[in-house]
Amino acid sequence: MAYVDERNVTGLAGEYGVPADVATELAGLLRPCVLLVRKADLPDADREEVLPAGLTGGLPPLPGGEVRGGDGGAPADPFVLAVDCAALPRDFLDIEIPSDGQLLFFTTFEYEPEDSTLLHVPADGSIRERPSSGNVGGGPRTVVYEPRLLYPVPGLTIDHDWRSGDLVRTFLDGAGGSDGAGEGDGAGEGDGDGFGAGAEVLDRFVEALVNSVHAGTPPHSVAQIGGFSDQWQVPPDQDGLVLLAQISGNGVDHGLFTLNLVVGTRQDIAAGRWENLHFEQQC
Repeated sequence: MAYVDERNVTGLAGEYGVPADVATELAGLLRPCVLLVRKADLPDADREEVLPAGLTGGLPPLPGGEVRGGDGGAPADPFVLAVDCAALPRDFLDIEIPSDGQLLFFTTFEYEPEDSTLLHVPADGSIRERPSSGNVGGGPRTVVYEPRLLYPVPGLTIDHDWRSGDLVRTFLDGAGGSDGAGEGDGAGEGDGDGFGAGAEVLDRFVEALVNSVHAGTPPHSVAQIGGFSDQWQVPPDQDGLVLLAQISGNGVDHGLFTLNLVVGTRQDIAAGRWENLHFEQQC
């Protein structure tokens, strides 16, 4: 599926001085995602029409009976995010997640997320807001965050290694601006950042390409479902793993400046083998 209109790609290529074949190669490296944002961060045109698709904080909407995580025990970490699967725009997801029900994320932003849990609560069950048994009895992990609704916004992401494409490398080499330029060969002089003119052109084009799905700058997101991660360190979504979700710590608690990422194979995500997923924290 093409997530950016071909005419839009051609127009941006002409605007930024990028050859058409290079632009097409880069457009082929795009993957869609769904951004979950606060209502105040929605584009003005969408503010009255978009329905919520997620919730941070509060008590988790759990089914009756004892709830257990992937290791057979109750979720040990705080509840941080609920995602309403049916409310997500499916045209902007290229991973298979349940068609309905809710995905509940239990994790911590204060410690390594070793005890994190992901649950799927089907839509056809009886649920009520209540603490999981792991959040009862006091202790450092019984925190309940302030509940805030989240709204879905379609987004685009690009492969972390987009600079390694054959046509991109040829363009960078021909423009004297490979991303390693400026180290002892004089390339990139005058631009002040150690990158050549070709790399600067491509950086601006890629930013415009990724943002083309929005009417301007993308909104600030609390969480992202699918796509490539917007990681702060080494991307965990590589070597056969894809991103299911990333959650910003300060979107849940303003004092927590960490990023939690949830990755797994496409097969495990599609089959709902949540216990096989990996939580990673970056800061």
